[in-house]
Amino acid sequence: MQIALFQPDIPQNTGTILRLCACMDVAAHIIEPAGFPVSDRHFRRSGMDYLDQVNVTRHDSWSKFDQWRNERRCRLILFTTRGANSYLDYHYGLNDILLFGRESAGVPDEVAAAADARLVIPIKPGLRSLNVAMAAAMALGEALRQTGSGIGPRAQAL
Repeated sequence: MQIALFQPDIPQNTGTILRLCACMDVAAHIIEPAGFPVSDRHFRRSGMDYLDQVNVTRHDSWSKFDQWRNERRCRLILFTTRGANSYLDYHYGLNDILLFGRESAGVPDEVAAAADARLVIPIKPGLRSLNVAMAAAMALGEALRQTGSGIGPRAQAL
């Protein structure tokens, strides 16, 4: 299980998601360009000292990331407010990459079309969306629960 962030533009959210990945022992991918430098103080603060504990791969572009994941035969699961199916009804696999778009714009149609599945986290009607870090935590939690690939019962409690 892995998480990918498409051109993230809010450093605090990215740092929080990378902290999540460190705690859950899940690899992370950042698909460039990001809307901030990795030296950004908000990014460093939200990731805290966990940033040294996460396996992060930066990809120069969408096409390079897509080539990388196709070579490894990973399914791409996009979380989007325009998804047709609930994330709770999907059957996750160990080689899935959970993809989250830019906070300000989501992903372009080309990226959405490349996804093997487009899922939504249902929320109260009339509201736009969840914070991307919250959505990533919910999605990863369900995917790890289904696949049984989490840290396990001997891990340190939250």
